[in-house]
Amino acid sequence: MTNLVIMESPSKATTVKGYLGSSYKVVASKGHIRDLPKSTLGIDIDHDFEAHYINIRGKGDLIRELKKEVKNADRIFLATDPDREGEAIAWHLMNALDIPAAKARRVTFNAVTKSVVKEGIKHPRDIDMDIVNAQQTRRLLDRIVGYKLSPFLWKTVKSGLSAGRVQSVATRIIVDRENEIRAFKPEEYWTVTASLKASDGKGFEAKFHGPADTKEKRDLHSEEEAMEVFRDVDGKPFLVESIKRGKRMKNPAPPFETATLQQEASRKLNFQSQRTMRVAQELYEGVNVGAENGGVQGLITYMRTDSLRISDEARDAAKTFILGKYGEQYYPAEPRVYKSRSGAQDAHEAIRPSGAMLEPSVIRKQLTPDQYRLYKLIWDRFIASQMESAELSTVQTDLTAGGWLFRTSGYTVKFPGYMALYEESTDEKNAQDDEKNTRLPSLEEGELLQAEKVLPEQHFTEPPARYTEASLVKLLKENGIGRPSTYATIITTITTRGYVKREGKSLLPTPLGEVTTELIGEYFPDIVDSQFTASMEDRLDGIESGETTMLDVLRTFYDGFAKELDRAFKTVGDREVEVPVEETDIICDKCGARMVVKNGRYGKFAACPNYPACRNTRPLAQTTDGLVEKKPEIAEEKCELCGADMILRTGRYGSFYACSRYPECKNTRQKNRPLGVKCPDCGADLVIKYGKNRTMFYSCSRYPECKFSSWDLPLAEKCPKCGGMLYRKKGKNQIVCKTEGCGYKAEAEDAPAQTEEN
Repeated sequence: MTNLVIMESPSKATTVKGYLGSSYKVVASKGHIRDLPKSTLGIDIDHDFEAHYINIRGKGDLIRELKKEVKNADRIFLATDPDREGEAIAWHLMNALDIPAAKARRVTFNAVTKSVVKEGIKHPRDIDMDIVNAQQTRRLLDRIVGYKLSPFLWKTVKSGLSAGRVQSVATRIIVDRENEIRAFKPEEYWTVTASLKASDGKGFEAKFHGPADTKEKRDLHSEEEAMEVFRDVDGKPFLVESIKRGKRMKNPAPPFETATLQQEASRKLNFQSQRTMRVAQELYEGVNVGAENGGVQGLITYMRTDSLRISDEARDAAKTFILGKYGEQYYPAEPRVYKSRSGAQDAHEAIRPSGAMLEPSVIRKQLTPDQYRLYKLIWDRFIASQMESAELSTVQTDLTAGGWLFRTSGYTVKFPGYMALYEESTDEKNAQDDEKNTRLPSLEEGELLQAEKVLPEQHFTEPPARYTEASLVKLLKENGIGRPSTYATIITTITTRGYVKREGKSLLPTPLGEVTTELIGEYFPDIVDSQFTASMEDRLDGIESGETTMLDVLRTFYDGFAKELDRAFKTVGDREVEVPVEETDIICDKCGARMVVKNGRYGKFAACPNYPACRNTRPLAQTTDGLVEKKPEIAEEKCELCGADMILRTGRYGSFYACSRYPECKNTRQKNRPLGVKCPDCGADLVIKYGKNRTMFYSCSRYPECKFSSWDLPLAEKCPKCGGMLYRKKGKNQIVCKTEGCGYKAEAEDAPAQTEEN
């Protein structure tokens, strides 16, 4: 019996292929093979929102190959990812490949390990159409909003803009925070800090708290109030009035789910959400960790989840590791069980290592730096989540002087527990936490201390902080906006569309983002309403659970949206909204104006606002601190015509050098890119060049001293027959040796080929 397993990812398919016997053939669909058309709505709204799916352009050859495999197979296992998107891909595969229902079986793997894969194959099921319809509904809603709302933005703002259902809400959140910051009015407040020294010579600080008689907290709002305290205590002894000692237990954080993984990777590793999910996907699909560690295997469980549940097997494995590595005192009396938040999807476990005994340090050499750092973060968090709590010894000391109460507090770690391995980070620095971390000297009640210094200081309240990726994901999760699979996509979309930009870790709106948010909020309030979007997520969950139907959700949404759309086009008239220009810190060296950001064919650049009188431009580069001027690469050789520097530019056909005095001097020179292969005649580097009509060929970098050139692609591999240079024939899938008398030929698959740069 022939069994065919169809997966999404080629790398995951390669991993799974090693776990199954010779009676199984494993192939990959490389993601979706069907989708709504790009050029039309693709939804028949008048006929119950019937979707018109088409095969994705460029997937024709793959679909034909998969159809052949389907015809030759007795059973087909659709093993796409274990989420809504994966369920929908399985359904699309079944329809596009004409797979008979009797032959198609759905299987899912929460982790890509040998035991999990074999267990999954043993328990196939039918495709769950409730899950498929939940995904379809999201796709149709997003298409309706984007297709219907974008023309409104073209009419009122500028052409080429696009609107998204969930992305518009995320942009509004960032815009609202920016408005809060602008509207914020700082308030003055003062602190008084006493620098004291204990009898053992160790120093510490105590801060003003309030009147000594009432012990109530009092804020100091002015210099006059602060100086009153200062005058009363300056030069006076400080009496240690009371010392309160206690014990506090600090519990570990639960294992990761998608949102907390993205937050912590942002805080600790400085990873953007998209980078986190890409690396997590690699760890899930499988990595070769060496034969001694099990070969190719998935290192973590599925990374799109909002569940905190872990299997008994995983909990037992963690216990075994903790007892063996740290000892009995580091394992709690009862195993830890974490409860998922209300409304969480519990189809998958929390994100954890698929094998708790596989320590990150053991396989570090087999992982890329990003894979190692993220795997260690996931592994540490999971093991720590099963460890004993940390025990902290706390101390709070009250001191009095001049009728005023000063207070200091801190703690020491009596027993580290889980903190021996891992401690969760936070978004904002908390001054009170810093104080509690202070290690205090030994003090006695009734002891008199002299202050080395008493310092009154002026402060001002600060506005709320801008969102980072970590804090935005946290807010989206708390408000039920989006789902684990969408957080990274939401942030990527609003930044690439130019509605939000990054400055360091902060996210702030662009002028375009503010204008479009205000406009959509005026005419389509539901689209940018957090509660409305969150309720839509609940309705999608209802479709998945069978509580409602796809048609009911689509009809309810569209009835209201169509009315808003009709009213918007009728009332907006010929209104045009002007987008404020985004200024840079770059001063035009031609006329002295402050340059502004413009969008071009090759991305953003700085342009003089006095165009067309001044046509000066500067390239921009996106960094973690925002857009900055990109320093041009200067060629070693000067311009042959005028002697000025030649700088690197990007054009329709790739990179080239142009005279820095352009347009006065229009000299250009092609940049020759290294091929990574040595010349067979002289041993110098071979480079890529272009001839007439932009035809690419390969030449020695020492030309004209060495005149070697070739239309066929030279390869780094040597001929297995004669040891000469191999070439990939131009326009053919064939490897040949051109050494006279050799005659070696092979299909390209038989020898790795150098990739051409286009």
